Amino acid sequence: MGKVTGFLEYERLDEGYEPVPQRLKTWKEFVIGLNDEQAKIQGARCMDCGTPFCNSGCPVNNIIPDFNDLVYRGDWKNAIEVLHSTNNFPEFTGRVCPAPCEAACTLNVNDDAVGIKSIEHAIIDRAWAEGWVRPVIAKAKTGKKVAVVGSGPAGLAAAQQLARAGHAVTVFEKNSRIGGLLRYGIPDFKMEKSHIDRRIEQMQAEGVVFRTGVLVGALPEGSKVTNDAKEVIGAEQLKAEFDAVLLTGGAENSRDLPVPGRDLDGVHFAMEFLPMQNKVVAGDKLKGQIKATGKHVVVIGGGDTGSDCVGTSNRHGAASVTQFELMPMPPQEENRPLTWPYWPYKLRTSSSHEEGCEREFAIATKEFIGSKGKLTALRTVRVEWADGKMTEVPGSEKDLKCDLVLLAMGFVSPVASVLEAFGVERDTRGNARAPTDSAGAYKTNVDKVFAAGDMRRGQSLIVWAIREGRQAARAVDSHLMGRSDLPN
Repeated sequence: MGKVTGFLEYERLDEGYEPVPQRLKTWKEFVIGLNDEQAKIQGARCMDCGTPFCNSGCPVNNIIPDFNDLVYRGDWKNAIEVLHSTNNFPEFTGRVCPAPCEAACTLNVNDDAVGIKSIEHAIIDRAWAEGWVRPVIAKAKTGKKVAVVGSGPAGLAAAQQLARAGHAVTVFEKNSRIGGLLRYGIPDFKMEKSHIDRRIEQMQAEGVVFRTGVLVGALPEGSKVTNDAKEVIGAEQLKAEFDAVLLTGGAENSRDLPVPGRDLDGVHFAMEFLPMQNKVVAGDKLKGQIKATGKHVVVIGGGDTGSDCVGTSNRHGAASVTQFELMPMPPQEENRPLTWPYWPYKLRTSSSHEEGCEREFAIATKEFIGSKGKLTALRTVRVEWADGKMTEVPGSEKDLKCDLVLLAMGFVSPVASVLEAFGVERDTRGNARAPTDSAGAYKTNVDKVFAAGDMRRGQSLIVWAIREGRQAARAVDSHLMGRSDLPN
């Protein structure tokens, strides 16, 4: 694959970024993708491995060496065919996937990995520009009706596959726009929502029906989950009207921090803060938007959601941004002989961090401090870790001035009330209980009700959601028809 000596001749070339001062003025994407020649050179670095670990490192099992080789040879049209054979939405993953495939690249053992993600990004952008991405219409209709609850990446992938198998698919979304956490959880500067919109157009042409503003089941009173629903449909009605129901909602229950002062004005979940900004970018008029403008912001949580809060706060014009992580600071470089081909443990610095952020590791929040009901500071303590146990460092307590705290500590489960409405059994983490490796794959304990994505596996990556959506579609198709020609 690629050029036989390419990995010896060429260095890895990463995608570029617009300058920080320029990109902070806009909510648009700022990544500068590879041009055709640069992508060709990156494709040339692919080593023709006897065992391409990148394939198994990718949750959707993208056929990576093949599309690398096709790009190297300038055969872009066949490259997108290969890419689409395993991934319905490479424009999503090519922008926001952390690229476990690159961690698994054989070249990554002792050199810089092939720029697989940047090649994927280049392929799909070229395909849209050339008009190669078109509706795939089913040759025959089955007469079967499928309801997909949730329009995130798992729901969209499943809906598209099921429509192409000839089923009548309706996607239900409680918010006013399609996309789930793709739409409301990822800032526009990382992925503009036009990418979702043109996929919706393609899927509508393929026969998928989208119903927005419809809540299936119920939400608990006082829920902080983003919800624009103007209509509620019961679980029993859905089961009566459709031949199969696939639950693909996101893991939207945010992990809380129940310390003194939690109820102060100025302490919010990240998933209250981020969706509001995405709605404003989309043109919605909001009352009471949570803004970081002129404030001293503390983001509690060191993952991707926390990074998104950092980037959004900087674009608001925050006075300062500090990010807390409970765990110790990871090493700058991973121990490759120990971790390869698995996802490595190392310090990761995002583009948002580079825009301005103070990062604090091994630190815990003990109390939110306020005056007249408003947050003014938080009390921290340094922590140490030994044998997996955390202890506070005596005498390390400190108060930090703060006007806005954003809790970005991950998500504990999907919305329980939705699963309860269908009577679906849950595992110990609160996710829908459904196997993946048997004749009853993705089936719940409730007849003709299936579950996939975050709803089944918990908080995870977009690429895992797409994989589960595709596999669940095959399972639903087999349930309805007795067999399935959809890829697994």
